[in-house]
Amino acid sequence: MTSNQTLQARKTDAIARGVGMMTQVYADRAENAEIWDVDGNRFIDFAAGIAVVNTGHRHPRIVDAVKAQLDRFTHTCHQVVPYESYVRLAERLNARVPGDFEKKTVFVTTGAEAVENAVKIARAATGRPAIVAFSGGFHGRTFMGMSLTGKVFPYKAGFGAMPSDVFHVPFPIDLHGVSEAASLAALETLFKADVDPARVAAIIIEPVQGEGGFYVASPRFLAELRRICDAHGILLIADEVQTGFARTGKMFAMEHCAVSADLTTMAKGLAGGFPLAAVTGRAEIMDAANPGGLGGTYGGSPIGVAAAHAVIDVIEEEELCARADHLGARLKQRLDGLRDAVPEIADIRGPGFMNAVEFKQRHSGAPNPDFTNAVRLKAQEQGLLLLSCGIHGNVIRCLAPITIPDAVFGEALDILEATLCEVSTELAGAA
Repeated sequence: MTSNQTLQARKTDAIARGVGMMTQVYADRAENAEIWDVDGNRFIDFAAGIAVVNTGHRHPRIVDAVKAQLDRFTHTCHQVVPYESYVRLAERLNARVPGDFEKKTVFVTTGAEAVENAVKIARAATGRPAIVAFSGGFHGRTFMGMSLTGKVFPYKAGFGAMPSDVFHVPFPIDLHGVSEAASLAALETLFKADVDPARVAAIIIEPVQGEGGFYVASPRFLAELRRICDAHGILLIADEVQTGFARTGKMFAMEHCAVSADLTTMAKGLAGGFPLAAVTGRAEIMDAANPGGLGGTYGGSPIGVAAAHAVIDVIEEEELCARADHLGARLKQRLDGLRDAVPEIADIRGPGFMNAVEFKQRHSGAPNPDFTNAVRLKAQEQGLLLLSCGIHGNVIRCLAPITIPDAVFGEALDILEATLCEVSTELAGAA
C-alpha cells in the first residue's frame, strides 16, 4: 500500500540525502490552490511549488496548450530544428520586460541556468570578469549560482572552493540594522579595497529577496544602483526568477521602480509548472556571445514554451497583477491585526502577493526560528502548507497561487491566524 509513511521510507533508501524536503506530504493530485496527498488528506497550498504555479495547479488554459503541443511534437532542440512558438515567446517577453530599449531573449531550462547565462553574457559584453551580489540573495545551486548566493548553509557547505571574482555586499535591511546608506557605503568600500569597478561586469540583485527572507529593495536603492552601474560601465542584472509573472502585483518586480535592468533572468512562474527559464536584455548586450555560446539541449522546450504562452494569456486576461495586490493586502491586513495577540511578529512585508511575516524572540528581539518552524508544522497539521526562509530561518513566506478562490483563501487565513495564536500561547506558557 502506498502512503506518505511508506514513500518516505522508500525515499530515504533511494534518493540522495542532499535533496532536502520541507514536508513528508506526497502529492497525489492538485487543483488550483489545493493539493491532496496519497493518504487522501487535503492541503491548501501556500507554496505554489516556490512561486512556480502562480496561475494555479493545472490551469485549464495551460493544460490545453500543453496537450495541443504534445499532439504536434515534443522535442527537436531549437538549435537543430527551430520552431515559431520559441520566436513568438521571445517577442512577447521582449515587449513585456521593463526597459525602453530593443531587447532579445534566450531560453534555457532552470533559474540557475538563466543566472549562469546572464553572467556569461555580461562578461562577454563588457570584457570584464567580476560580479557583485548581495548577502542573503539566492541565485541557484550550480557552482556560479552558489558563488553568487549569499547564504552558506545549506547551499555552499561542503562543496569546496567557489568560482572566483564574485563579491558580496550587505543587502539593505533596516530591521537588522543595515540601512541603504550602509549598503551603498559597503559597495563603495568594496570598490576601493577589493575590486576595481573597472573589472566588474555586473551587479546582480533580486528586487525582492526570495530565500533570503522577502526583503524588498526600494525604488530609491535600485535607482542608486543604476546610477553607480552607469558611472562605472557596469551592467545591472535583475534576478526575477521568484518575483516575476504577477507575483508582486506587476508582471515583473522591477516595474515598481523607475529604472530598468540591462539583463533580466526569469523562470518559476514563466511556464506554470513546466521547466522553462529565460534571459531577456538589451539587444546589443544579448548579442555579445558568439553563436553556439548560448543555449542547451532542452532550452526552450516546445512543451514549456506552449505553457508559457498560456501563462501570459491567463495573467493578462484574468488580471492577476491586480488580484495579487488584492490578496496581498488582505493577507497583510489580517496579519497586522494579530500583532498584539502574537508578540513574536517582528515584521510583515512584501509587494503584491509575495508576502512574509518575520518572527522574533519576545523579550530579546532576536530572530526566532523555533517559533517559525512550530508555526509551519502546526499549520501543516491543520491542512495549510507554508514555507520558511531567511538567513536565520525565522520568516514564513506566503506564495499561494494568485488564482486561489476567495473561499479557499479565507479558509487559509483562518488556519494561519489560529495557528499563530495557538503557537504563541503555547510557547508563552512553556517559558
